[in-house]
Amino acid sequence: MAEATPLYDTYARATLRFERGEGVWLITETGERYLDFGAGVAVNSLGHGHPHLVEALKTQADKVWHVSNIYEVPGQETFASRLAEATFADKVFFTNSGAEALECAIKTARRYHFHNGHPEKFHIITFAGAFHGRTLGTIAAGGQAKYLEGFGPKAPGFYQVPFGDMAALKDAITEETAAILIEPIQGESGIRVVPKEFLQELRALCDELGLLLILDEVQSGVGRTGKLFAHEWSGIEPDIMAVAKGIGGGFPIGACLATAAAAAGMVAGTHGSTYGGNPLGMAVGNAVLDVVLGEGFLTHVQDVSLVFRQGLASLQDRFPDIIEEIRGEGLMLGVKAVVPAADLLKAIRGQHLLAIPAGDNVIRLVPPLTITAEEAREGLARLERAAQTVRASQAAA
Repeated sequence: MAEATPLYDTYARATLRFERGEGVWLITETGERYLDFGAGVAVNSLGHGHPHLVEALKTQADKVWHVSNIYEVPGQETFASRLAEATFADKVFFTNSGAEALECAIKTARRYHFHNGHPEKFHIITFAGAFHGRTLGTIAAGGQAKYLEGFGPKAPGFYQVPFGDMAALKDAITEETAAILIEPIQGESGIRVVPKEFLQELRALCDELGLLLILDEVQSGVGRTGKLFAHEWSGIEPDIMAVAKGIGGGFPIGACLATAAAAAGMVAGTHGSTYGGNPLGMAVGNAVLDVVLGEGFLTHVQDVSLVFRQGLASLQDRFPDIIEEIRGEGLMLGVKAVVPAADLLKAIRGQHLLAIPAGDNVIRLVPPLTITAEEAREGLARLERAAQTVRASQAAA
């Protein structure tokens, strides 16, 4: 019987305890080294112990940790200006997490229509398989039964349509529709990439009908696909976007970005956060942008991702009984398994390689964006040995 713990029993945790990290490596309390292709669920965008992030945090820690949004926070102004300059956005609201960024995005979209004389427009259309967070609002937006069960009535104002079904989407639009919310790449449901043409159609449809387009780039953003944000590959711009995970490189930061028009209704008193935009977080976020927006960084991500895709394609060819499909963009990749993904994940961990489970029998590979080609090849070699282990286990069964 497992030892009792004072923690909530909401996680089925692996029995691993990491004491420190170095780049793409995590080291346990007993000194075992693991190659980290999970990056804290796509959070540690610059790996572990990145010197520029560490220095930024230490320097700020010696000054002031928290003052609240009652006062001006210079780091927020700098961070927001840099995000606006690098994206479609004019306005930024800082949060502590992706779910909070999505909550802000949802409220911004509803408030936009209220501000423009249409309070009846508050429904938001989302897509089957979506994951937008764990708050009551965001589990309603995601619409997945396993996350909704046991938490009372689903929060109103959200309607799901099948993934990639434009006809169903158009049929779902009513006079109450305010916005369309979509992840350019669905992460939790199995690294499902939304075709560029579909995003372009969404943008055109929103423009035609006066709807807002909200993008959830919590997992796919901040260089993860080789562009600063994944939607850039399709050439479109959203009205509102939620960002988190990689933007803090491991520090809990989220942000809701919006055009001036979309955010016009978010006036003083309509939204707030005690910790959002904390000076410590802003120091780290600005440090992350220093690196990600630096010359050649995104090109590096694209180059290493090519090494990954070629290596994974080779593994799929050689292990068709283990690997069915390779999915994703950049360094947001998924291996859809033929065998139970849990079995393959166990074998991967046995090779001291860390990956993340996802839906649709998929294993996510989302390493730090600082990973080198040599480290990518080392991970591929470990993945190959894991596939061999699973194959041998099947043969012996």
